[in-house]
Amino acid sequence: MKKLNKLILVALLQSLVLVGCGDDVGHDDHDHDDHEGHDHDPNEVMTTLKLTFTANSDGSSFVASWADPENDGSPVIDDITLTNGETYTVTFGVLNELEDPAEDITPEITDEKDEHQVFFTGSAVEGPAHTSNPDAVVEHVYEDSDNNGFPIGLTNSFLATVNGTGVLSVLLRHMPPVNGEAVKTGTLAQVMDSGSATDLPGSTDINVDFNVTVE
Repeated sequence: MKKLNKLILVALLQSLVLVGCGDDVGHDDHDHDDHEGHDHDPNEVMTTLKLTFTANSDGSSFVASWADPENDGSPVIDDITLTNGETYTVTFGVLNELEDPAEDITPEITDEKDEHQVFFTGSAVEGPAHTSNPDAVVEHVYEDSDNNGFPIGLTNSFLATVNGTGVLSVLLRHMPPVNGEAVKTGTLAQVMDSGSATDLPGSTDINVDFNVTVE
């Protein structure tokens, strides 16, 4: 009988351990390419990306959004229409609309600017992360930098160069230190240009596409 009681006790303890080791909830469901040794600095949940375009000529502006507020994989995506020859200041912002009210994640990215960078690629754009693109209809230039002088991509300049259409891909990469050492450098746009996101340190916070027309 004592042996039976001991077996029951062991079984109960094992079941409690299994319950305590369940998966975490509330993680970001976007793609991650985590590298080994990252210091603990989890990705935020981001359901909405907003690009605000302000024309330098007259100050008029509009917002282009990629929004999946239910985080169910069915986003609503605005098309972007630009005027040929116009230069736009473009700011980047992200929200978590699973929260009520919606949580603006952009200030956290600003606070952690030494760990983040936005990359603009796709058939529509030529710039630091996508050079030598003969089909580009816009040119991208970074207009901000972090504490080390490396680009961030929260503020940018876009010049509409030729009539046409294309796809603008927007990638936000989160690159916390690894074993206490910073991994973000000033040459990551070139890494992206010659490879892909998997060649970058860190993990992807959000990666979305917009259709662009210049007319």
